[in-house]
Amino acid sequence: MNTDALDALRARYGEQLSTAAPVLEAHGRDESHPTIHPPHAVLFAHSEADVVDALRLAVTHGFPVTPFAVGSSLEGQVIPVHGGLSLDVSGMNRVLSIEPGGFQATVQPGVTYPELNRQTRSHGLFFPVDPGAEASLGGMASTNASGTAAVRYGTTRDNVLELRVALMDGTVIRAGSRARKTSAGYDLKHLFIGAEGTLGVITELTVRLWPLPAHVTVVRGTFATVQAAAACAVAIMSAALQPERLELIDEHGIRAVNAYEGTAYPEVPTLWIELAAASGGALDDAVAACTDLCRDAGALHVDTARSAAERAALWAARHHAYPAMKALHPTHARLSTDVCVPLHRLPDVLAASRERCDAAGLDATFLGHVGDGNFHVLFHAAPDDAATWATVHDVYDHMISLALDAGGTCSGEHGVGLHKRTHLAREHGDSLQVMRGVKALLDPRSLLNPGKILP
Repeated sequence: MNTDALDALRARYGEQLSTAAPVLEAHGRDESHPTIHPPHAVLFAHSEADVVDALRLAVTHGFPVTPFAVGSSLEGQVIPVHGGLSLDVSGMNRVLSIEPGGFQATVQPGVTYPELNRQTRSHGLFFPVDPGAEASLGGMASTNASGTAAVRYGTTRDNVLELRVALMDGTVIRAGSRARKTSAGYDLKHLFIGAEGTLGVITELTVRLWPLPAHVTVVRGTFATVQAAAACAVAIMSAALQPERLELIDEHGIRAVNAYEGTAYPEVPTLWIELAAASGGALDDAVAACTDLCRDAGALHVDTARSAAERAALWAARHHAYPAMKALHPTHARLSTDVCVPLHRLPDVLAASRERCDAAGLDATFLGHVGDGNFHVLFHAAPDDAATWATVHDVYDHMISLALDAGGTCSGEHGVGLHKRTHLAREHGDSLQVMRGVKALLDPRSLLNPGKILP
């Protein structure tokens, strides 16, 4: 970024613009990668007008713009690899309206999903997509984030009704509709959801809200292998129990959680199945059926948590798995990835992936939103251990090949960002030119989050 561009930004934004080294460093990384690529400047946007003017100045002066909110992405989406301006929308954090009768809320992009749920709870409603980190709704839409409740409520894509999006030329468009369904025109809303800020900057979202479940119970089952646990998950989904959540964590993850939380869970692969119903009787029937399915699938042990406190304690093991594994190896670098396969292929692909990791001598942890056929692997090693990292990437590539060969995808929810661009080419090689054409139409100079998604 040249001096003229910085001068123009300072003239327009004053103290909203920062070039302080700690601020630049904080905006040069996310949760995914030890490498830091600081931007030349950070703009703390307060309004849609701030975003629009920043894009217009970028076109005038030719500098790249990388949207940023809380920095919780896992594939390098917010890392400004070409420098330029980091456009921080975390200050655009107002819940603009809640419409209980319409089951919807309109928010600015910097609102986090836990904050939205704090404000909607008094209406008996909630936003169900929970990626774990205190992610912003704008960032969640940009990466089509998912999470533990996607098996019942879908991903972010399924829970956004309407967007306002600032385009690179400074125009703002509305995509989607606040009606529950629409058949009017091209589906531009879904074009921007999952585009990772490469086609436009989301400045406002209207999202779906859902009634809070009336009666809830969590069933926990332990298994001898991840394959057995995954097979049980397939059986539960086949039984049409419609779980609220269906999660897997392997023995490595449980061991880390026990050390982190001071708990004493059996250190074996474990399923958590959250069930909900409108009445206590209906829930009892669902829990009984789920318990029988677990036992039929070879569960070593099955128990339930019914009170809110008991459920929270059980879910803490799943939600705290990532920080627990970081704490277990504090000096190590980490690589977290995910793949997703058709549900009936999940047990075999998961087992083959685990077998490959074990054969390579990697201490890798498997977790999964297994009701969706989606699982994650967390690799770790000393940052300077080149041999181990080479093995990690070899195993990583093999896992993605297994997923693609099974009819799956290289990413169920993390997105592409920096790290999966070559895998995107393997998955969508026949349509990459169409993607490039869309990018060229909306961002002809490739100034919006350059270096992401497309190989």
